[in-house]
Amino acid sequence: MYNIAIDLGGTIVKIGLVQAGKIIGFKSFPAVSRTIQPNLQLIENVVDSLFSENNLSPSQLSGIGLAFPGIVDPINRAVVSTNHKYDDAKAMDLPAWVAHRWGVPFCMDNDARAATLGEWRYGAGRGYENMVMVTIGTGIGTGVVIDGKPLYGKHFQAGSLGGHLVVDYRGPRCSCGNIGCVEALASSSFLAEIIRGDETLSAECRRQAETYDFNRLFSLWRDGDPDALAICNRCMDVWSAGIINYIHAYDPEIVVLGGGVMQSGDIIIPRLQERVDALAWCPSGKVRLTVSELGDNAAILGMEYKLLTLRNEK
Repeated sequence: MYNIAIDLGGTIVKIGLVQAGKIIGFKSFPAVSRTIQPNLQLIENVVDSLFSENNLSPSQLSGIGLAFPGIVDPINRAVVSTNHKYDDAKAMDLPAWVAHRWGVPFCMDNDARAATLGEWRYGAGRGYENMVMVTIGTGIGTGVVIDGKPLYGKHFQAGSLGGHLVVDYRGPRCSCGNIGCVEALASSSFLAEIIRGDETLSAECRRQAETYDFNRLFSLWRDGDPDALAICNRCMDVWSAGIINYIHAYDPEIVVLGGGVMQSGDIIIPRLQERVDALAWCPSGKVRLTVSELGDNAAILGMEYKLLTLRNEK
């Protein structure tokens, strides 16, 4: 039997056909709207095509898992909070959608927690009982495993709000309403604002703020561009401050970093490791930082793991 795992990213929707921890088929498409409803038909079409292209029957589908970019109640399989991503999902009965369309078991979780589960079971976190994962992209997502169990908390948000820990109480306002969050200071969604607001950068760089993303900036960093050096170094300092907070809060053995920006992991990891080694209070030993092994597949495999776990519990 096969599972379908859906990673509903803020800009890209990724869907995997998975069996026993292995991705058999994979497709992705740009989200067509900031609301979830217009994307559901596209998801249905992709699921059908994955089965067709792999010569499988829909009757071989045993479950569907959805990783969502917000706070999720995994028990009632409901979206609790969205922070301006797919806001209509809070009013939708997604379990009913799956039951009507496919008639199979359904589970949901926060997308960063799903990625954490994937890395913990199949990727860079294998063999560790305590880990933190940080995903850097449109926002900053985190997930935590403590003593071999994913962290949820009373309201299912424990460990998943690392992007909204404060590292500068006098900083800019974040989309969550707080002041000086990691996400507001060093994520893709705020990058143009970060560049425009930095008067130490050249006037030309600030005028072109909307044209930059992290891939371009780290490419320019390699070429010694002074503006790119300043922006990237500032963001890496913010990420390291966040990671130090995560280490102090959760006491992990390892911190795994994911997201598209980690294509420049050869630059990022050494700088973050140096600052964390120097500044984190870790009397029992240094905490290792490493790049995700699963990349964009982490949340897909994390949701498949959740489906397998639910099946084994029955």
